[in-house]
Amino acid sequence: QVQLVESGGGLVQAGGSLRLSCAASGRTFSSYALGWFRQAPGKEREFVASINWDGINTYYADSVKGRFTISRDNAKNTVALQMNSLKPEDTAIYYCAAATIYSSLGDANTYHHWGQGTQVTVSS
Repeated sequence: QVQLVESGGGLVQAGGSLRLSCAASGRTFSSYALGWFRQAPGKEREFVASINWDGINTYYADSVKGRFTISRDNAKNTVALQMNSLKPEDTAIYYCAAATIYSSLGDANTYHHWGQGTQVTVSS
């Protein structure tokens, strides 16, 4: 079992940057694949980025590719999402999630553990 707590959200102007962090509890953190998802008002939750257990294989939604970077530190049980060149359409609640399998990481149904979310608002 792993518990996830996100932090780092806030209000930023378009073109700015934010760094989200997700702290995890549990002794088996390094065995989980991790992902970030987001949900804007009135929209479905959508995939943002994922990273495999070893931190080598990463995958991004086309909408954030080249602007966002996912990383993990297994020694500190954390996963981060560095968000640069933010746009108003990036405004959403951002969630981190953990999965015990390493395929279909773009699918929210793959993940069994979720954080409570952190709000990111990008003003124009």
